[in-house]
Amino acid sequence: MLRGMRKASSNWLGKAIMATVMGVLIVSFGIWGIADIFRGFGQSTLAKVGSTEISAEQFRQIYTDRLQQIGRQFGRPLSPEQARNFGIDRQVLQQTLAEAALDEEARRMGLGQSEAETLRIIYNDPNFKGLNGQFDPQRFAAMIRNVGYTEPRYIAEQRRVGLRRQIAGTIQSGLEPPKTMIEALTRFQNEQRSMEYIKLDAAQAGAIDPPSPEALAAYFEDHKVQFRAPEYRKISFVAITPDEVGKWETVSDDDARKVFEQRRSQLGAPERREVSQIVFPNADEASAARSRITSGTSFDDIAKERNLNLADVNLGMVAKSAILDPAVAGAAFTLPTGEISEPVQGRFGVALVKVGKIEPGTTPTYESLAPEIKRQIATERARAKVSELHNKMEDERGGGASVVEAAQKLGLTPVTIDAIDRSGRLPNGQLAPEIPQGLDVASQAFSSDVGVDNDPIQFNGGYVWYDVLGITPSRERNLDEVRDQVEAKWREDQISTKLRAKATEIVQKLNDGGKLADVAAAVGAKVETAVNFRRDASPAGVPAAAVSAAFRTAKDGVGQTPAAGGSEWIVFRVTDVTVPPVDLASNEVKQIKETLQRSLSDEQFGQYVTKIESVIGMSINQAAFAQVTGANN
Repeated sequence: MLRGMRKASSNWLGKAIMATVMGVLIVSFGIWGIADIFRGFGQSTLAKVGSTEISAEQFRQIYTDRLQQIGRQFGRPLSPEQARNFGIDRQVLQQTLAEAALDEEARRMGLGQSEAETLRIIYNDPNFKGLNGQFDPQRFAAMIRNVGYTEPRYIAEQRRVGLRRQIAGTIQSGLEPPKTMIEALTRFQNEQRSMEYIKLDAAQAGAIDPPSPEALAAYFEDHKVQFRAPEYRKISFVAITPDEVGKWETVSDDDARKVFEQRRSQLGAPERREVSQIVFPNADEASAARSRITSGTSFDDIAKERNLNLADVNLGMVAKSAILDPAVAGAAFTLPTGEISEPVQGRFGVALVKVGKIEPGTTPTYESLAPEIKRQIATERARAKVSELHNKMEDERGGGASVVEAAQKLGLTPVTIDAIDRSGRLPNGQLAPEIPQGLDVASQAFSSDVGVDNDPIQFNGGYVWYDVLGITPSRERNLDEVRDQVEAKWREDQISTKLRAKATEIVQKLNDGGKLADVAAAVGAKVETAVNFRRDASPAGVPAAAVSAAFRTAKDGVGQTPAAGGSEWIVFRVTDVTVPPVDLASNEVKQIKETLQRSLSDEQFGQYVTKIESVIGMSINQAAFAQVTGANN
């Protein structure tokens, strides 16, 4: 494919919302922007929404970037199979289509956002702020360049994001969850249970004789697929990211000290003072009040006479820059502790200012900040270097050089891994230590082939180039290769089968009126208890499966559940069920209300987007989608 046609897509700005719920990743359906992908018509169309076409290559880049983001959250890459099992492929597609539909709707409605507002949002983005906490133009330019944006394109993308938010804000405003729903969810969430239980493990399973050769061979034949050798690939790659390039940068003390001196006034903590003020409509009333204070009337009494509470007069412990009125700020930061100012003509009236506690400002030394300043200087230099190396690497690759050849010519250190599976594991089952955390180069390699000129992967503000050098197909192993593994798995299954039977027998005895203590003594187990736990709790020593099972069992009811993969079994009796009363004024209930409100808002907005898509028309090339997400592999 033509390298110049690559599109930038989702990035470190986190424009899409993603969360983990009950161990299942849910990529939110979004309005916040995946990428600048909706530009013109492509050669190979994956989807069409209204007049907007999304090419397979555009979606591939979006999907790849999203898997990398998730991989960095988990600390390990996700394979295409795992991504499909989590439903991430469909969720990213849904979000991409939703954004296209919203952009079409914004055009139809004639919505707009001023350039000034768009720039205000960009200036306030913390990703673009330097050491002094202010917008840093150089940092901004380097960061958007490293994710493939020019300044005009990035500003245009932010304007589109703003228009989507306008639509979302209108659709989602004013929704309130019913009181009955709030109370029901609160009771469900706060319900508590207590139980007594015993754990059955290998000791209760009894002696298990080794399998005969015939039995082991038969077991292997029935479970052969579990012991199949996966497909492996030999790959080489090189990473060019600010972190990697920054390691090569040497920042002198002279350079770091210059930056320190330039920013000295903005570093450290400013002086802070406890400031109170009473504002009067004119100078005469302010002067009269000050005279009364000097005669013995307290500042607080004057405030009470004017029907002012503490929040009305106390500005708290603040820095000078945090006081909106410059005149009040000037007075407050010249008074000694405990003094009352002369009447001060401010923006909102004539004020009397009182100063309480004073916290002196602190200015850090160069030595204390030198490592961080040097790291930031190195990173800033590295961002520019990444762009330069990217172009050189692309030139070498365009001239036919392999990743290893191109990297070596540029003085970079490539990595070669002789055998790796889809999940990034070596034949010994360990994760390949050479692959940086969060880099999904393994699954990308399994979507490619030997000799293919692959597009670089965007990663950590930079790029990773990779080649597939060889393929070792998946194959069936013979019993001799995996005999120890097969025997261990056979033993685990035998233990699990015996424990299930033992647990079923115990449950029957308890249902017939037996005591858990008597049963425990008979099998050599210990009775344990877990008291007043909620359904989202993790009581010490209690498997999550047992907690879930307890909440499916009535008071005084008996149950059983496997734990630790079947090598341990839990038998329990629910001894108490408590539902605390609902306090609608509590912070917890307020949080539940907010959660419900967001959920209802998202649901309503989702219905709105679905309606837009049905009105303007939407089509998906399922074959192209399957190819991009690896479903055909």
